Amino acid sequence: MIARTWRGWTKPEDAAGYESVFSTIVLPHLDNVEGCEQAFLFRRDVNDEVEFFVLTLFESIDAVKRFAGEYYEAAVISDQAKEVLKRFEERVTHYEIAVTKND
Repeated sequence: MIARTWRGWTKPEDAAGYESVFSTIVLPHLDNVEGCEQAFLFRRDVNDEVEFFVLTLFESIDAVKRFAGEYYEAAVISDQAKEVLKRFEERVTHYEIAVTKND
């Protein structure tokens, strides 16, 4: 299992807009990617910004490539997200999941 992480920041007044983009554009797109298992959006207020942390879980690096393409370490940012994000990481980080807790 591969974890893909990324961060972006908005002005507080644009935070709901990014959450909407994630819910209505990003998640439906990920639903159509074979091997994308889960996606999470985390948020926190930091000084005068809202930081978003995205964690997506893929079954393999090949599944990541199906989502992100040949340059899979580059962030995939929709035009709608760019409209509400103040800044964002241009590159993502991938981790191989080594240990999990199962109920």
